[in-house]
Amino acid sequence: MIYRFRIILDHHGESDIFRDIELRNTDTFEDFHNAIVQAFGFDGTEMASFYVSDDLWEQGEEISLFDLGEGESASRNMATTQIQDLVDGNQNKLIYIYDFLNMWTFLVELSEILNETDGSDYPKLLFAHGQMPESAPEKEFETEGSLGLNGFEEEEDEDGYDEEDYDSYDSSNDWY
Repeated sequence: MIYRFRIILDHHGESDIFRDIELRNTDTFEDFHNAIVQAFGFDGTEMASFYVSDDLWEQGEEISLFDLGEGESASRNMATTQIQDLVDGNQNKLIYIYDFLNMWTFLVELSEILNETDGSDYPKLLFAHGQMPESAPEKEFETEGSLGLNGFEEEEDEDGYDEEDYDSYDSSNDWY
């Protein structure tokens, strides 16, 4: 079987940037990763992972480029996991992140399952729309309330100190 995917750059630009790619259901996630890298013009030298996702695009189980651990904490890796192991008509959404420093994030959706065409080579780039920006889009993180440096809601220190106003601290009396 052939899986046709649409891979969409997660950004807030004026127009969509996406690629349509076909792969065999028996291809590995590493094959899929390489097809995405080529389709979007990356050099392929950065780390990447796929994540199983749901209809709300929440990040689930990781499929990493390299084996990152052992035991219960071990995740699946791209080289040994076939696409059909995690994707089918019911589970059809993935998140793909390339370059964890810059966080190029893509929403990946299975759009169609087809019969293989004789004489065709796969993976196959079917369609490209939009130009990639020079740098990864910045992520906007939404929070409920204001979070301080430690991840908890900011409260004024009982002594009246502002934890972000370092210039006002007089450390000469703080050490005994």
